[in-house]
Amino acid sequence: QVQLVESGGGLVQPGGSLRLSCAASGFTLDSYRIGWFRQAPGKEREGVLCISSSDDLTYYADSVKGRFTITTDNAKNTVYLQISNLKPEDTAVYYCAASAPAPDGSYHYSPARPCGRPPDYWGQGTQVTVSS
Repeated sequence: QVQLVESGGGLVQPGGSLRLSCAASGFTLDSYRIGWFRQAPGKEREGVLCISSSDDLTYYADSVKGRFTITTDNAKNTVYLQISNLKPEDTAVYYCAASAPAPDGSYHYSPARPCGRPPDYWGQGTQVTVSS
């Protein structure tokens, strides 16, 4: 059974840090592009970054550059999202999603498709709340 499971969300004070995990089962992460999305209350879902081992690709949207860091552990089939200096505007449900690579290897970021392709698999999301 194909599954993506996020974890690591919670309540954190402004300026704090969190590490979110996205664990895959039923497929290998390193053969897909993995994107992270977030959806704040009352706002549309926004794709903020993408990583792909097969494409040698890592992309961060301008809104998260410098504070978000994505890494992969292929042995654990898990992707990690480290978020530092959290701000109240980071409050959102965070989702990971897996997209098959483009056959020609092409890539173009958009907020709806941070990995350039529609996701094939989605996780259930994890809530991050930044508040004092």
